[in-house]
Amino acid sequence: MKLYDGGRAPNPRRVTLFLAEKGITVETVPVDMGKLEHRAETLTRLNPLQRLPILELDDGTVLTETVAICRYFEELHPEPPLFGTGALEKALVEMWQRRVELNYFYAVASAFRHLHPSMKGWEDPQVPEWGEANKPKAQDFLKLLDAELATRPFIAGKNFSIADITAYVTVGFMKPAKIDMPEGLVNVQRWYADISARPAFRRPAAE
Repeated sequence: MKLYDGGRAPNPRRVTLFLAEKGITVETVPVDMGKLEHRAETLTRLNPLQRLPILELDDGTVLTETVAICRYFEELHPEPPLFGTGALEKALVEMWQRRVELNYFYAVASAFRHLHPSMKGWEDPQVPEWGEANKPKAQDFLKLLDAELATRPFIAGKNFSIADITAYVTVGFMKPAKIDMPEGLVNVQRWYADISARPAFRRPAAE
């Protein structure tokens, strides 16, 4: 199989970190998104939406969408579990992964895509008002998350999960999106430091 990877772009990076946590090695095909290589004819045939990451299996089957790719690897390599175990924990991971993605990740992505000059050729039309409107949405969610993290070490509970990967990558995405981290979020700061210290997150490929 081959993983078409966009490097530091947030969605490809989520998959890279997921694989690193699992200790899984996959043949990787680097794609320079800055040069719009993800819009090339070859990759467009694999994913008409022209987005990364893309996982091409040995039989020619193509998987796209970050969480779908991660779920595929979770089924192949269930240990360590990153989507939870048991009915309740799996539901909590699903709930928090979705909350983080819809309320935080997409808010930061919208601010970046609608405000950053380099995105003019990507987001057509750019709507600066929408970008600005999403900045406080991201900050408000972080405040909510800070209160939640006062009661547990990880976003979905006592165990590290894909929800933590999504939130961690999104924190890093705030800088190019020009969104300030709210002050006083001691629990978010503690959580972020703990995640950053994990071996998989300290590998060069994950930086």
